[in-house]
Amino acid sequence: MFFDVHKIRADFPILSREVHGHPLVYLDNAATTQKTRRVLEKITEVYTTANGNVHRGVHSLSQAATNLFEASRETVRRFINAASINEIVFTKGTTEAINLVASSFCSSQCGEGDEVLITAMEHHSNIVPWQLQRERMGIQLKVAPISPAGELLMGELEKLISGKTKLIAVTHVSNVLGTINPVGEIVKIARQHGVPVLIDAAQSVPHTRVDVQALDCDFLTFSAHKVYGPTGVGVLYAKEEWLNALPPYQGGGEMIESVTFEETTYNRSPFKFEAGTPDYVGIAAFGTALDYLTAIGLERIERYEKELLDYATERLLAIPGLRIIGTAKEKSSVVSFLVEGIHPYDLGTLLDGMGIAVRTGHHCAEPLMHTLGIDGTLRASFAFYNTREEVDRLAEGIERIVKMF
Repeated sequence: MFFDVHKIRADFPILSREVHGHPLVYLDNAATTQKTRRVLEKITEVYTTANGNVHRGVHSLSQAATNLFEASRETVRRFINAASINEIVFTKGTTEAINLVASSFCSSQCGEGDEVLITAMEHHSNIVPWQLQRERMGIQLKVAPISPAGELLMGELEKLISGKTKLIAVTHVSNVLGTINPVGEIVKIARQHGVPVLIDAAQSVPHTRVDVQALDCDFLTFSAHKVYGPTGVGVLYAKEEWLNALPPYQGGGEMIESVTFEETTYNRSPFKFEAGTPDYVGIAAFGTALDYLTAIGLERIERYEKELLDYATERLLAIPGLRIIGTAKEKSSVVSFLVEGIHPYDLGTLLDGMGIAVRTGHHCAEPLMHTLGIDGTLRASFAFYNTREEVDRLAEGIERIVKMF
């Protein structure tokens, strides 16, 4: 037995509510995850006992908040096995973290005509920041293709690496297809060409153990709200030598060492990249969320979710007219699908009427949809608090809708 899933569910207050008169079935975890009671209590606790702006304050509340803030930095370091807390930068989320790297890296490491290599399955947050740099800096964006099953064509990716390639930026797990990319192999290939690698781990960190030292990646990003923590908080991991080499992304308070009207000297990393007042309350609660996952065990979570994914895949494929989009051999907890003759939006709306929350549309991956020749999908994404009974309710709901149509 992996763990008592019903006991786990009791830790998440929202899972006991009803939607449209039905018990909630929440299957939109790739968009955001639900929060434990302890995370919610931590937010209240910090605001009511330790609410003082972090760093440089000599009064007790400031010092208490700073201690909680920096304790969460250590929790994140430990969670992804970074070598130092100096390699952990807090951001607003994965999107800001990638924008930070795109801006600071391209402005200091790239010139006109230099190339950044991504893949055809990237989220918009790992496409648009590089396009902005293309407009500003004249860099080129190359795209590695995928197979019809949704697997990265590794041979083609390596062929696209040239003497002008300055960075490879790749998702670890596709938020649409569920494909688990061989990021360790990608890093090894990149090393042979002297190219640094950024990994978008927003969809992998909640589901599997990620060890940045074992991967040897240069940059890695993820968001707290997808790891059962608060919204508005994220992480950029970067090797310390890169943080020391790159210029700041934003200017303001906290990221400075000294300021005159003539010049500014910057703070050491990671503070150099944390301009302004951070969401120190959310970051403290983020640490609580990671501690919760660690206590359960990511290996146990991964095994349970894999079993749930296999069951859901089998159950959904038994529905006439249903086609799964993304059939890679290595997949995480996502099933995207289409049902013949029913628009995904209509299907999603009708499922919501049954209390079943799924995501419809292009999932912030329009270029991938164009590659696949479709407009969008309906996506069910699973967490360790989901159950087989919820998968059955999803399948039975779709079957009812198919009969209606």
